Amino acid sequence: MIEVVIDSVRVSLMSSHRLVVLKEKAADRYLPIWIGPAEADAIAIGMQGVEVSRPLTHDLLRATIERLGARIVYIVVNDLRSDTFYALIMLDVNGRRLEVDSRPSDAIALAVRAKVPIYVAEHVMDQAAITPEPEVVDETLAPVGEGEEGEEDLEDLEAYRDFIEDLDLDFLDDQEE
Repeated sequence: MIEVVIDSVRVSLMSSHRLVVLKEKAADRYLPIWIGPAEADAIAIGMQGVEVSRPLTHDLLRATIERLGARIVYIVVNDLRSDTFYALIMLDVNGRRLEVDSRPSDAIALAVRAKVPIYVAEHVMDQAAITPEPEVVDETLAPVGEGEEGEEDLEDLEAYRDFIEDLDLDFLDDQEE
């Protein structure tokens, strides 16, 4: 199992779908998982530590588990089949380990509230994780004007600057009168 942390909860501007992005603690790999809006909100509220006047679904589940004398130990995203992720909530009930089947989004929302570790099975990370390309990141974030291409960018900007400075906009003043 690979320990991960929640990197972010994101919203697609094109479709309004949400995803949670898990980041491997010991490496630069990310696991994006599409989730529902209610679960995205529940995870974000839990991460921000927002106090609500009445318990939300995941608060209720955590309270029920604790009232029954069980303890949430960790959660694990344990499988990926037909583009669907699966998770388990691992409970300790009087020294006995119990596994509860769950959607990853619900398990993650519960883990945030219980402040327990989040894991991903190694085969799931190998199958679905994303590793950013360092040179792509470096190129896209390079400041304008650096390197060979940067000098060309500055020359292009200089041409626009010259064009704008040479514009005769005095006719605009005549139209206002």
